[in-house]
Amino acid sequence: MSLEVIKDLADNGMTIVIVTHEMGFAREISDRVLFMDDGIIAEQGTPEDIFKNAKNPRTIEFLSKVL
Repeated sequence: MSLEVIKDLADNGMTIVIVTHEMGFAREISDRVLFMDDGIIAEQGTPEDIFKNAKNPRTIEFLSKVL
């Protein structure tokens, strides 16, 4: 499924659970983001919480490498 199709579904109100490394895409379409590290939820919150105000050192490290 393409990112555009997923975005269209989300824009039309469909609830979607996505596992992705496409962080820009996740930030754009998500209402809630969970960051997992080694199979454990390390941090969760709104896109702003995670992408602008991450607290977990592993989240911060990962995002600094991919954004």
